[in-house]
Amino acid sequence: MKLQVLVAAVNQDVDQLADRMGLTSEALIVNQCDHYGYREYQHKGKKIRCFSMAERGVGLNRNTALERADGDICLFSDEDIVLDPGYEEAVLKAFADHPKADIITFNFRVDASRATYHNAAWKRIRWYNYGRYPTYAVAAKREALHRVNVGFSLLFGGGARYSNGEDSLFLHDCLKKGLRLIASPVCIGQEVYRESTWFRGYNDKFFVDRGVLYHHLYGVMAKPFSLRFLAAHKGEMLKETGFGKAYRLMKQGIKEGKGI
Repeated sequence: MKLQVLVAAVNQDVDQLADRMGLTSEALIVNQCDHYGYREYQHKGKKIRCFSMAERGVGLNRNTALERADGDICLFSDEDIVLDPGYEEAVLKAFADHPKADIITFNFRVDASRATYHNAAWKRIRWYNYGRYPTYAVAAKREALHRVNVGFSLLFGGGARYSNGEDSLFLHDCLKKGLRLIASPVCIGQEVYRESTWFRGYNDKFFVDRGVLYHHLYGVMAKPFSLRFLAAHKGEMLKETGFGKAYRLMKQGIKEGKGI
């Protein structure tokens, strides 16, 4: 099997990116900038293919990469990820050891403020625990994704209409299409902390956007899950907005989501 890293980047020097990220496998970089173009080069004996495009949106970026990928296993990644030496062997071994898996998520070292998960052991990813994984933690069999025709939403994520959630929606759709998802305790890299390009604080738009997302993720259960979300994060998120207002904003988003 061949591993290919699919890198989502914005306004990057693609000639420096492979070295900065520690890439030792083949990779495909989609760089959203101010022009269109294509080039490829060799890095440590492996082909790095680079597509430049002027449109914005992380979902569009990842779909563009997935449509042009030719690796058997695709490891999604971002410009601020640094992969550990041996990541290629670790990912391929995980799929060899779990041949029925279509998708495997891996651990990454992250800043404590951004930690959403840690896989302590091998386990199945199911409906009740899929919503915690960032896309850069995901490796997938390309053929499986194409077979069930699953991709990334263009409505959610950085540069899109709604500010985040494309990663959860992707895994939601993979489960809905019957793919087998597994979480691995193996760590293969780290996220270099930087200021978010989309997060503007826990303002009204944040809670409305979250409501729209929860409609698409949970359907008729969106309101109970909204209450659970707010209760779990009331310490930091609700300092200025308050529980009641935040819930009203999420319900507004749920209603808006029904019209999309």
